[in-house]
Amino acid sequence: MPLRVLIAGGGTGGHVIPALAIARELRDSAGAEVRFVGTARGLETKLVPEAGFRLELIHVGQLKGVSLMTRLRTLGDLPLGILRCMGLLREFKPQVVVGVGGYASGPAMMAAILLGIPTLAFEPNAVPGLANRLVGKRVRAAAVNFQQTTRYFRNAVVTGIPVRKEFFALRPKTSGPLRLLVFGGSQGARVLNEILPKVAGGLLTRFPELEIVHQVGGRNVESSAAAYAASAVSSDRLLVLPYLDAMVDAIDAADLVVCRSGASTVAELAAAGKPSVLVPFAAAADDHQRKNADVLVAAGAASMITEAQLTPERLIAEVSALLEDEAMRLAMGEAARRLAHTDAAGEIARMCLRLAGRA
Repeated sequence: MPLRVLIAGGGTGGHVIPALAIARELRDSAGAEVRFVGTARGLETKLVPEAGFRLELIHVGQLKGVSLMTRLRTLGDLPLGILRCMGLLREFKPQVVVGVGGYASGPAMMAAILLGIPTLAFEPNAVPGLANRLVGKRVRAAAVNFQQTTRYFRNAVVTGIPVRKEFFALRPKTSGPLRLLVFGGSQGARVLNEILPKVAGGLLTRFPELEIVHQVGGRNVESSAAAYAASAVSSDRLLVLPYLDAMVDAIDAADLVVCRSGASTVAELAAAGKPSVLVPFAAAADDHQRKNADVLVAAGAASMITEAQLTPERLIAEVSALLEDEAMRLAMGEAARRLAHTDAAGEIARMCLRLAGRA
């Protein structure tokens, strides 16, 4: 009988993309049948079917950062979500349920625990989200990205986050034009889009060989172009893009990266061995982006500017100091690479096999 694994959760790319890497590893290396449980509001509705996996949807709302009425509705819906998941589990009969965080993770993991099905929590952030905190001490095992996170779970193993293998093949950059890469995820980052036009001219003047590549998000191209124009920044050394489809190539060509500190982003920076200035998203749940950044800063792999501290003067000073010091950038890159995990998906898949009694 083939191994059957249910992966629950999603919402953002930080949850869905690693979950798909785990699913592919289970399918390709163990011949497992993998299904997903998610909600209609998450990225899983697009990415999971595109990857060839079956997706079941449940209805569950938010508990954090919402009004009292929304929280009450969510609490009222939660038992129904758990019952729906119990029905899915009885029909699919998985040997293991993996919770990756996000709206659907909590109900599915609670249903699995109630039915006695082995559970594995995957937590990419330094501090778990609500769903994983609720089940952390009840799961059979957990795969985490940071040593500091192990205390929240039973039988936790530091596996890292699955990222594309191409990032690990990148080598430290020591030649070519000096390049600053700025990005804020697929939607861009408002604070970075607002401040870069204010500092780009000064950086380009100070560093005549510098090129700046700024990914602003699809909805922000016109407003960002207008902001650059208003700041009189017009240079063939400035490239403003809606998206970065070739992220591996973009990071490879960069000498320094300015970006958010979501879990997948910091894992890619570590795998690539790339120095960075991190600007955590201040409204991230449980301030997890700042806590992710804290780990890299403590390791000497990055510097951090919080949104409250972010001014044009501070950003210019931080970026300029690193652009002027190649030795420092290389040292930061080496420190970042020491945080990387080359076989995260394989290790998590093997944990699933052990829980299922297949290893």
